[in-house]
Amino acid sequence: MISAMLLRALDRRAVWLVCALLLVALAIPFANLVLPEGHPLHLPNYLVPLLGKYMSYAMLALALDLVWGYCGILSLGHGAFFALGGYAMGMYLMRQIGTRGVYGNPILPDFMVFLNYKTLPWFWYGFDNFWFACLMVVLVPGVLAFVFGFLAFRSRVTGVYLSIITQALTYALMLAFFRNDFGFGGNNGLTDYKDILGFNVLSATTRGALFAATCIALAVAVLVCSAIVNSKLGKVMVAIRDAESRTRFLGYRVDNVKLFAFVVSAVIAGVAGALYVPQVGIINPSEFEPGNSIEIVIWTAVGGRGTLVGPIVGGLLLNFGKTVFTSLWPDYWLFALGGLFVLVTLFLPKGIVGTIRDLLARKAPPRRDNTQPEATGAEDAPLVTEPAE
Repeated sequence: MISAMLLRALDRRAVWLVCALLLVALAIPFANLVLPEGHPLHLPNYLVPLLGKYMSYAMLALALDLVWGYCGILSLGHGAFFALGGYAMGMYLMRQIGTRGVYGNPILPDFMVFLNYKTLPWFWYGFDNFWFACLMVVLVPGVLAFVFGFLAFRSRVTGVYLSIITQALTYALMLAFFRNDFGFGGNNGLTDYKDILGFNVLSATTRGALFAATCIALAVAVLVCSAIVNSKLGKVMVAIRDAESRTRFLGYRVDNVKLFAFVVSAVIAGVAGALYVPQVGIINPSEFEPGNSIEIVIWTAVGGRGTLVGPIVGGLLLNFGKTVFTSLWPDYWLFALGGLFVLVTLFLPKGIVGTIRDLLARKAPPRRDNTQPEATGAEDAPLVTEPAE
């Protein structure tokens, strides 16, 4: 029964996207590990973690789209959940270095030895176990989002005020993690990883496996988000986005719906950060910078918020463009990014995917049948798939 309900809730486009992601999860490691170096389709080793980083960013943009595109919550602090998940995974990876560190201490990470720590801080206990680190990847961003969302939504903080508060949250965390006495490496962060689950984190096989895991995690996130937004709960989320006061007057628990979406989104962002860290090889407080969270908003807006597919497209395209642009004209990337956001806002308000979807809908032949959909509450609302302008 549960599987049948899940299948009914899934969007057909989401299913196709999941199939494409699973295909990519197999194709990229195959092109890197199986095809010989002289083959025209062979991928060099450095490209695999780079593509894995793009996939992590796409997953982060999808997380923001769940709350912004479907619930109307413009969060400017989602980089905080991403960084917290990354730090949880980075702490596990640091515990795996053991005596191979610079100072050779099997218990304390190198930066703790350098800062004259005598014992391991209590909040590092358990991170020598992979299962505990995975639990913290989900739990820490989820609990923070729950506490923050409970206080903010219960106080009915909305609009630009909520956006400012989320930005203040990530800025406060950045300042805290920059402190050397906070226990997370200060401004240098956590780096110089050796192993993950007993495998060399720098080997081509491990990087291929990490890329495949990132694609699979993104596919699972797409399924989860699609099941949510295409359910009755998703209809209520869109109603809150377009007319929150009217939805509240109809008797819906608006605060609970927004809190649920916010927590799920934070968990997805945390998982994206955990997959990002072993592929990039470092996590430091710069991931908390408010500018990073603003970039996530731009990825989502350019791709098309409220579409699920759009944020993934925007995250992949803009980060690929950033890699190319910064290698050619590094001083002008921020100007190009800001100009692109202005152009998209003025001429493509629904983003790339949303605009293409509208064009295809206009070219589609009109329906010839005279059947009318049954008016059953939220199902007959025409606003459930379009973000409010």
